[in-house]
Amino acid sequence: MAVTTAATRPADRRPDRQIVRVDCPDEVGLIHRITGVLGGHGLNIESNQEFVDTAGGHFFFRAEVEPVAAAVAPESLATELGRTLPGRARVHVTRVERRPIVVCATLEPHCLGELLLLDAVGDLPGRIVAVASNHAELGGLVGRFGIPFHHVPHRDAAGRDLPRAEQEAALARAIDAHAPEYVVLARYMRVLSESFVDRYPHRIVNIHHSFLPAFAGASPYRQAFDRGVKLIGATAHFVTPELDEGPIIAQDVIPVDHTYTPERMARAGRDVEKLVLARAVRLLLEERVFLHGRRTVVFG
Repeated sequence: MAVTTAATRPADRRPDRQIVRVDCPDEVGLIHRITGVLGGHGLNIESNQEFVDTAGGHFFFRAEVEPVAAAVAPESLATELGRTLPGRARVHVTRVERRPIVVCATLEPHCLGELLLLDAVGDLPGRIVAVASNHAELGGLVGRFGIPFHHVPHRDAAGRDLPRAEQEAALARAIDAHAPEYVVLARYMRVLSESFVDRYPHRIVNIHHSFLPAFAGASPYRQAFDRGVKLIGATAHFVTPELDEGPIIAQDVIPVDHTYTPERMARAGRDVEKLVLARAVRLLLEERVFLHGRRTVVFG
């Protein structure tokens, strides 16, 4: 059994509200056991969802709970739930709060700008604690929101490419200084090394400007134009060492036709990209995404 908790600073609103997540091999009576523990601690279930992958025999459960009287420590609740469930159960209990994220971008502002605006108006279930970029151009935009900006260049003063390990080490230092829950790649146009990805397992989310698995890699809009597609889209996914192969979190598409040039496709695609990435970040921060092998189970 693997048990994790996130018992950090209480949220600004409803500090005793918690999210309970369980996934484990399916068997009879799981919901009864889970709700029995929650009820025994005086926790009112305000919403819950469950799903069984019948092909794999695996059970998924998410609930938002609120104590009727005294608050319950997430660690003790997770431990007790784990004792009542199958041995390979994964239990995660966390307070509802705005968790920190670091956003990485390169030059394009649309995805970053969407996240900054949502954060600024309190409509993001997280806090952007820093932005890092391999170019300096986005610093002015980020500065308007009062958020720290880290310029982590990939070239030296003479314009020569820095060793990737050196640049990634500097990027990791900038990220780690803010202890984020997730690292969000908002059109960060550099391929990350396996060692960097492994530093943040299942904690890096990327937006790919294509409806994966179609048109992976570079220039997807040019690829889509060459194939004469009638739909273009965007995909938010976890980052793995295999380029654009990580488990998918969210996707969307819009229609196009023969009048669209690759440039017009790209302009239209930017609107989809920013919305899909924002949706994926929201789903992650609200603890609605379960990893299930190469796939995800996402409770909307």
